[in-house]
Amino acid sequence: MPAKIIAQDILKVYPSARGNITAIDHFDLQVEDGEFVCIVGPSGCGKSTFLRILAGLIPLTAGTVEIIPGDDPKRPLNSMVFQEYAIYPWKKVIDNVAFGLQMRGFPKKERHAIALEWLGKVGLHKFAHYYPAQLSGGMKQRVSIARALANDPEVLLMDEPLGALDAQTRMVLQDELLRIWETQRKTVVYITHSLDEAILLGDRVIIMTAHPGRHKATFEIDIPRPRTLKTMATPEFAHTKGQIWEALQDEVLQAMKDQYE
Repeated sequence: MPAKIIAQDILKVYPSARGNITAIDHFDLQVEDGEFVCIVGPSGCGKSTFLRILAGLIPLTAGTVEIIPGDDPKRPLNSMVFQEYAIYPWKKVIDNVAFGLQMRGFPKKERHAIALEWLGKVGLHKFAHYYPAQLSGGMKQRVSIARALANDPEVLLMDEPLGALDAQTRMVLQDELLRIWETQRKTVVYITHSLDEAILLGDRVIIMTAHPGRHKATFEIDIPRPRTLKTMATPEFAHTKGQIWEALQDEVLQAMKDQYE
């Protein structure tokens, strides 16, 4: 498959009162069109910073990032789903999901039809005319995911979108993400602390080092698709998790040590 994202020699340095702090140190990543890539690393390694660089939300210090556009110039290059529920409390659910389409000039009837279709796919069709305050945390995050997908981006950037949810809700949404991705096959870059989640969802898992974030290892996930939550109970899954943890463990320990120095 052709490359969709090419990030080369990424350097991000933040100034501080105690001097410059390097968040990401010469990090490279290439993602193929339609590939689901998960990035895992210890807290503070620059995972979220890298995703925000891809999204164009913060500038690079050095290096280059390119998202290769497709044939339709009207489609947005990317949409981002944050860990926090980044939805508008004064808008009804249907208008939250349709917001990106509204900004692109879609007529109200058309954007509401698309929003309803995606609300159906995430199991929230009957909540279309509720306000966010009337929804649970898991439902709010489904709204965020539906909004990103309804806008039909070429690349979906997801920053620990399920990290703040309880375990049961997280499992339900993992299953829904798998189902939706199988039908859409969008290019996805997904940040997570969960090895189970990364292996379940991803085609590849990228390991970043403790601060500053560098590339440490890449794992191809050869577990056959379609996958379900039952996949996590297989010996193949457990073996893959053990291999990834072996590469990640020292980085987690180093990050914990750095917190006390």
